[in-house]
Amino acid sequence: MNILLTGASRGLGLAIAAEALERRHNVIAGVRDVSGDKLATLRATYGDRLTIAELDVASEESIAGLASALKREGRTLGAIVNNAAILNARNTQIEELDMNDVVQAFEVNLYGPMRVVKHFLPLLTEPNGALLNISSEAGSITNAYPGDYPYSISKTALNMFSQQLHRYVNKRQIQVLSIHPGWMKTDMGGENAPTDPHASARGIVDLLERRIDLEELRFQFVDYSGKEMPI
Repeated sequence: MNILLTGASRGLGLAIAAEALERRHNVIAGVRDVSGDKLATLRATYGDRLTIAELDVASEESIAGLASALKREGRTLGAIVNNAAILNARNTQIEELDMNDVVQAFEVNLYGPMRVVKHFLPLLTEPNGALLNISSEAGSITNAYPGDYPYSISKTALNMFSQQLHRYVNKRQIQVLSIHPGWMKTDMGGENAPTDPHASARGIVDLLERRIDLEELRFQFVDYSGKEMPI
């Protein structure tokens, strides 16, 4: 299938791109800077099955431009993976929180996926389509903690968006999920994290390919193994 992947230049995004390419999918890797050497290495290995495309999820103009270009080329999509995200204002108490950090987190973590879906959903026409939003356990209201306010609240909102999309595209047989990818050894997760991003990527691509049988979900929020997460 053709997979549109945002935030593909490093960490989990890069691992998802590598896993999908290894399974013989085509990946359109959306990145703000197309000159990254890690994606270039994948391109050298997998050739034209990897398209490295300039894409800033905080810019609707950027998103609309790429969607229009793919449409002109006659490209269709089998999956959209909204992975791009930021984690800012860590360890900042509410009394010290800069609201500009909240705005920035929502621009990337929530409005970004909303913009992507707005412009690319018409291209999601391949059979057994998937729309995966990479969320976080930090977005669980049940397990709320006092901290990481911009990130956590934006991910809670992303879970709501996923639920709305599930209701909207259900008749089209498109699978919509918010996915907690685990605490991973990435720039965001740090070196003390227990999960290898490649292990998380394997589970996410399994979900994308529907290799994991999901039980009847109350909400479309699962971890990378398909286990339902507390909303």
